[in-house]
Amino acid sequence: MLFLAQSDTTAGFLSKSKNKITSIKQSKQDKPILVESSSLRAIKAQSRIPTIIKKSIRRQQKTTFIFQNGKSFRLIDKGMHSVFLSNLKQLYSSSANLHQHRFNLDFATNSADVLIFDKRGIFEDSPSRIFKIRKNKIKKIR
Repeated sequence: MLFLAQSDTTAGFLSKSKNKITSIKQSKQDKPILVESSSLRAIKAQSRIPTIIKKSIRRQQKTTFIFQNGKSFRLIDKGMHSVFLSNLKQLYSSSANLHQHRFNLDFATNSADVLIFDKRGIFEDSPSRIFKIRKNKIKKIR
């Protein structure tokens, strides 16, 4: 099932299946995809988080972290999008557009199985910041 929802940053496709998102976006199947979660516990189950960075992950808003194992996570524990995620625990997420194209509302609504609208609507906005974490260092990617 492919959801179209307004996340805390921009309009995005969300799904339990990574392959569903990459096929709709027409991107490479081996391309890494972000995992959004409503709890830090779910992220800890999939990747080791260095102790020095745990507090930073909890406090950062609209920020994606790439861990040493190559997986990328974003904790969303506030706002309307977190309510949606709290029921599903964690989902793969990507922007709602074709690979390397701009956002197109018609494409996004026709591609999604389920549309999730709230009072904000669906729109393109600035993407999240991205940090790569290595042992005790953090490098800003975007």
